[in-house]
Amino acid sequence: MSEISRFAEISDGVKDAAPVLVAVAPFSAVFGAVAIEQGLSFQEMLLACLTIYAVASQYVMVELLGQGVPAWSVVLSVFAINFRHVLYSAAIGRSMGNFSGPQKALAFFFLVDPQYAASEARAARSGLRPTYYFAYAATVYVTWIVTSSLGALFGSLIENVERYGVDFILPLYFTGLVVGFHKRPSFLPVLVVSGVVSLAVYFTIGTPWHITLGGLAGLVVAAVLSRPESDELGQLEQKNA
Repeated sequence: MSEISRFAEISDGVKDAAPVLVAVAPFSAVFGAVAIEQGLSFQEMLLACLTIYAVASQYVMVELLGQGVPAWSVVLSVFAINFRHVLYSAAIGRSMGNFSGPQKALAFFFLVDPQYAASEARAARSGLRPTYYFAYAATVYVTWIVTSSLGALFGSLIENVERYGVDFILPLYFTGLVVGFHKRPSFLPVLVVSGVVSLAVYFTIGTPWHITLGGLAGLVVAAVLSRPESDELGQLEQKNA
């Protein structure tokens, strides 16, 4: 890859990540403030951000720790919420032909929700390369760390955070991510089944299992509705025979 094309890949990664920061920055800042409020030290909060790097599970972790829940229950809850990342890695791994083994391992660490959506779109549009992927990842990751730290240091100065409607940003952002896949085959049935199962689990078993089971239900529907390319070719050959 030439220096010009490498620069273009980096530029595209940073540019595509920029809109995501509008959702990431306030939530990471609030997380930093909440973590300190729940009794974590600044160093513990920073370590969680650096190593876990998953907004939903970090919020759950802090909340459960504040309630004195046993460590095994905290780990299980975080695993349930983050299980969707296993599905993400299985899906995007098919587009990582340009990645070396170590690059794939590092890439999967950064595979949060917006990273997956952007990488899928990039792979479909022009192919996915490490330069683009890690430029996008670094932009979001650094913002997450910096704004979480700022929230931890200065969050106590902001009173009544709820009045700013920050809790509305993340659902709105995730809705945008989902809608971005509306042209994919079987989008609507997968969406409907995932949503119905997720709601049913939420009101019966409870959180956080609705995230994992809703995602698995959508995966099953996608698998049932998909048809291997070899089968399609075989049927076409039978028609032409």
